[in-house]
Amino acid sequence: MQPNDHVPRTDRQDLPHLPVPFPKTPPKESVFAALRSWWDKAWEDDGVLNLMWMDILNIPQDGPRNMAPWIRAVLMLVGASFVLLAVLAAGEAVLHALHQLLTLVPTVQVGVDTSDSVLAIVDQPVRTYIAQHSAGLPIAASTVYTLWLATGLTALILGYFTRSNALRAMWTGWGAATVFMVWTATPDTSRTVAVALTVLAWTLLSALALNGLTLRRTIGRPAHPAKTPTRPDVHIHMPAPAADQHSNCPFRD
Repeated sequence: MQPNDHVPRTDRQDLPHLPVPFPKTPPKESVFAALRSWWDKAWEDDGVLNLMWMDILNIPQDGPRNMAPWIRAVLMLVGASFVLLAVLAAGEAVLHALHQLLTLVPTVQVGVDTSDSVLAIVDQPVRTYIAQHSAGLPIAASTVYTLWLATGLTALILGYFTRSNALRAMWTGWGAATVFMVWTATPDTSRTVAVALTVLAWTLLSALALNGLTLRRTIGRPAHPAKTPTRPDVHIHMPAPAADQHSNCPFRD
């Protein structure tokens, strides 16, 4: 035993002050391996993909009412998408056809029609008025004339069948505008006769467009009393009147 065994050494380093080594981070799993692991777990007995596949296989047995809710939601979404696409396609086709109709009809130039029919008394002043007052519009005068015709026919036909107050008001405004155009565009020598014939034609056609319109105030009818159904099979037994105990009384009046 050496004499300096119990003497502490100054060059010795204590263990608590030694540097602690950091643990090594495990290597990260690749994306492909993670997807592969999720795929395997999803196809197990209780996996998501396995349950969904079983729901698809059970569609013939379950029927439309008992099928899985997610399948019903997918079918509804697909059907709504097809309906939306069909509506958009039909709307685009209708707008295209309407654009062609408004730009091609009528083929004659507005304001210079030389027709000598009875309708020309109203038609020619309307064409002339539209041609004179539609020069600065972004659409052609023929389009304005076609819109005028379409508005009158729509208000006349639909007002007769539907009896809508809005369509009747549109017919009234259309007729007043037509009378104004005839009065403005007709020469002074024949203005009175043209306006009179226009008002006459408008009045005759109003019998169809304003069919069913009345100015009488509706008076409420008295309510009919409720009828109580008779039940011959129900019999009500009334108790017999009690016998008078003093019937033999000599003092009875």
